Amino acid sequence: MAARSELSRPLTFLFAVAAGAAIANLYWAQPLLGTIADDLDAPTATAGWLVTATQIGYAVGVLLLVPLGDILDRRRFVPVLFLASAAALLLCALAPSIGVLLVALGVLGVTTVSGQILTPLAGDLAGDAHRGRIVGVVGSGTLTGILAARTISGFVAGAATWRATFALAAVIAVLLAVLLRRATPPLPPRTRIAYPRLLLSVAAVVRRERAARWTLALAATGFAAFSLFWTALTFLLSGPPFRYPAAVIGMFGLVGLAGVLSGLRGGRLHDRGWSLPATGLAWALALGAFVVVTIGGRSLVLLISVTVVLDVALQTQALLNRARLFALTHEARSRLNTALATSNFVGAAAGSAAASTLWSVGGWSAVSIAGAGLSCLALTVWALGRRGPLVVGRAEPGPLT
Repeated sequence: MAARSELSRPLTFLFAVAAGAAIANLYWAQPLLGTIADDLDAPTATAGWLVTATQIGYAVGVLLLVPLGDILDRRRFVPVLFLASAAALLLCALAPSIGVLLVALGVLGVTTVSGQILTPLAGDLAGDAHRGRIVGVVGSGTLTGILAARTISGFVAGAATWRATFALAAVIAVLLAVLLRRATPPLPPRTRIAYPRLLLSVAAVVRRERAARWTLALAATGFAAFSLFWTALTFLLSGPPFRYPAAVIGMFGLVGLAGVLSGLRGGRLHDRGWSLPATGLAWALALGAFVVVTIGGRSLVLLISVTVVLDVALQTQALLNRARLFALTHEARSRLNTALATSNFVGAAAGSAAASTLWSVGGWSAVSIAGAGLSCLALTVWALGRRGPLVVGRAEPGPLT
């Protein structure tokens, strides 16, 4: 099919920006919790549920909406999701109470799953020889949104109000809806299946593909390590000896953009057949970074250096995992992406929870040792699977139910 032979650079860039903007909606409120609580006369503890509401909504959206990418016209479906997100963002900006804001953020989470549909769409539109690179670029847009949202939100709220952050995001969502509707080429659905069977087939395709199960295990471990590190890093930088304010901690997150830049090249490794060796190397680098930071967490220079290395390692293996999954089957990429996003969400939630617990028990040392343990676990899975279960052959369609 001609549409799949190549994806233009402008459209790839648009997909990356749109994916980043979509995922950023999950994080606008995170650095503004105190400001929102004061403005709406709500307890700080209650404001903490704002992020949780968005994440719960996102999990629901991933499970219920992302699989539809395999059976709907995504040229229409994705812009509709962006318009729905814009409406939810506008409701956030106008929310008169913390209760209304909680509901609005929950709806925002459900509707802001466009990035999880755009990535497999990019994989469908790209040619086989360039799929890893294209998926890497679009995936890097997602990672940029995650890392930059907190900083952008803080700047906008500081210059205006917290409501301006959501209003601006709503305008961007509408603009992206229009651009995507005009620029995305038509691509027929991969399969026709009733919605209940579609949801069940998410598990079916994972059961069918052994490489998917092993890759999902690596992906969940990677996001657990990523979330473990960044959650604990906030605790470390806000306490002695650093005692940085929230604005500085948000700026520190920009160090993680090095991982995004690595993703722009990481996809090429998959295209050249180096996906599994590069995955092992990435986890070896992650292990080394956690070992070093265990003993050097009080040095700012060393901490920044380790953060760069760790982000490059974890983001590279994450993008390689996605590229391998998309090589498994043509007709079920949205469903595989549903499984991937779900495993990533579970891993990230587990990593955040573990960071809080480990910090209270043993501080930074306990967190770093746990990160090293996760790296060893991933290297074990990689070593056992690199010559068998993790090897992806040529993608061929097959029955999913």
